Amino acid sequence: QVQLVESGGGLVQAGGSLRLSCAASGTFFSINAMGWYREAPGNQRAMVATIISGGSTNYADSVKGRFTISRDNAKKTVYLQMNRLQVEDTGVYYCRLRYGLAPGTDFGSWGQGTQVTVSS
Repeated sequence: QVQLVESGGGLVQAGGSLRLSCAASGTFFSINAMGWYREAPGNQRAMVATIISGGSTNYADSVKGRFTISRDNAKKTVYLQMNRLQVEDTGVYYCRLRYGLAPGTDFGSWGQGTQVTVSS
């Protein structure tokens, strides 16, 4: 059983910062990619930031220059540092793990979601 536990969400004023964490547990051979997805009120879940096994990162245009995704492979944890938060960053943030049970395999799992609310 692979599980993702998220933490770090909360209420913050516009211009402030939050740091989200997502720790993976269970038995798997590899972490292929990790990322953060946001489900804003009334909107579909959309990619915010991803990081692949080689370290390459991708960001949604709306967060470039403000958010930074990073990882700690030893702890099987991915982080999202969110700076200069805006009201439109409000939403439920879901951690995404893509992992392998053997070389060349790929499976996916979602975290439980953590609420981020940015107030004006």
